[in-house]
Amino acid sequence: MAKMNKILHILLLSLCLSMISCMKEKRETLYNNQEENIDKYITKNMYRKTTVDGKEKTDTLTVVYRGGSSRLVNKEGTGEELKADGTVSFYYAGYTFSSSRGTLFATNHQATGEKWAVTDPDYSPCVVDMRNTELIEGLRQGLIGVKSGEVCEILFSGKYAYGKKPLGIIPANSAVMFEIWVQAVSNE
Repeated sequence: MAKMNKILHILLLSLCLSMISCMKEKRETLYNNQEENIDKYITKNMYRKTTVDGKEKTDTLTVVYRGGSSRLVNKEGTGEELKADGTVSFYYAGYTFSSSRGTLFATNHQATGEKWAVTDPDYSPCVVDMRNTELIEGLRQGLIGVKSGEVCEILFSGKYAYGKKPLGIIPANSAVMFEIWVQAVSNE
């Protein structure tokens, strides 16, 4: 009987380990799919047609990949680039992301004509000291290198966002996208 209990215990343990491994595999597959959708979004949106002196031309936007984040620069900034230990002030709009901008979950940007649920109603820029803040990893990596005046979109999978736990209206393991309007950068 003791031998039977031991065998049953080993079988249950192996079943549990197998289930955990399967859950991790599903999550990694989800993150890989999210990263593929981010790459497709960037490929689709990295070319901008403009007309200059009556002639149409296509500009290629800058794309920066860093630490699991993809940053699509819609408007180049000027001055010094933000370093990993610098300070940055910016307006933001955060969205869930699947293959395009999804549900807005937070913003401090006053958008005229938009029906945004403003989460910071005084519209003050967010000031972040990169050394002392608890930014999610994808946003931290995406901000490094921005310049004053830059307008960009920072996208990353749930692996670099909020992970396995839901947060407010953000489902667990969600990919996210932040629109960022950089006001100032300081590396002092």
